[in-house]
Amino acid sequence: MFNIGDLIIYSAHGVCRIDDICKNTYFGVTKDYYVLHPMENYKLKISIPVDNDKVIMQGLLNRNEAEEILQSFKLPGVSWIELDNQRTQMYYDVIRKGNRREIANIANTLMRKKNETKKYRRKFQKRDDKLLTFIQSILFEELALALNTTSEVISKKITKFIIENEY
Repeated sequence: MFNIGDLIIYSAHGVCRIDDICKNTYFGVTKDYYVLHPMENYKLKISIPVDNDKVIMQGLLNRNEAEEILQSFKLPGVSWIELDNQRTQMYYDVIRKGNRREIANIANTLMRKKNETKKYRRKFQKRDDKLLTFIQSILFEELALALNTTSEVISKKITKFIIENEY
């Protein structure tokens, strides 16, 4: 269980702060709820039942975990899946599970593919670009918090690792 003031990763909104834990009654059922807001959007308030097992909420990475994930971008990511629908489904399944190392591997693969398509003046799939942007916004922000820097610095480091270690 999380506490008021904790920073967490909420799968749909990235880094969020827990503002309150309170009881709410909906349709005659009373439950404990986390009340939180995304760090990028203080106006948005989200209520999630504490016992909700369908929503992924995790504590932030520690410094060592973040450093390991950052260094993983020096290696190839996951194998590229040629079929668009199959690739999208597989990548979203991984994201839903919330394992940051696996998510970083997908970001790594997508970033490498995007660089490759740019290099050969081909078009990068719109849905792949959208997914990559979503992953980067959440993962890079979390890495930045754990490593006490900015997501821009993280993005530059990762891009450098990928360029230096093209396969």
